[in-house]
Amino acid sequence: TTWGNMNLQNSSSPLMEQLMFFHNHSMLIIILITIMVGYLMSSLFFNKYTNRLLMESQNIEIIWTILPAFMLIFIALPSLRLLYLLDDLNKPLITLKTIGHQWYWSYEYSDFNNIEFDSYMIPNEELMDNNFRLLDVDNRIILPFNSQIRILITATDVLHSWTIPSLGIKVDATPGRLNQSNFLINRPGLFFGQCSEICGAN
Repeated sequence: TTWGNMNLQNSSSPLMEQLMFFHNHSMLIIILITIMVGYLMSSLFFNKYTNRLLMESQNIEIIWTILPAFMLIFIALPSLRLLYLLDDLNKPLITLKTIGHQWYWSYEYSDFNNIEFDSYMIPNEELMDNNFRLLDVDNRIILPFNSQIRILITATDVLHSWTIPSLGIKVDATPGRLNQSNFLINRPGLFFGQCSEICGAN
């Protein structure tokens, strides 16, 4: 259904669970702000009378300065906590190097054996009945679950962005720069990701 597709994907990592909690927390605050501002605007719009003390009141100015500051603090503190969790790298079991190209990804497992391969999206004319259009690839990466995984990301040509939404990971691949992130998969499954960047002029 339409409403089902508007939500976030089901979480498959502790990090994504935290991101979902933060999303719900922020949305609750934003909805409360919207209701309060909407109520005040509609009451002022439909009210025929004017309060002359409302035009210049130091108390009201203090309230509408302090109240938004408190609301921003309630949004900023969980956000900062999440920001530190995103960068927290704790003894990774495996390292995966990812290199973005137009229009495919290259992967390298260099911890145990030097395994390198390219992963191309399956064209529409080669799709089978159980494949997903614009998502399935010819070579999938296989990663362990319940293990800390480090990913090193770069690009050879233009900007790319390696993303798997259900794992809560999105890292930019920039030519000449090596970015790093980490994640933990807490359940086995098949997870799809895409390049979430407009890859150059072509």
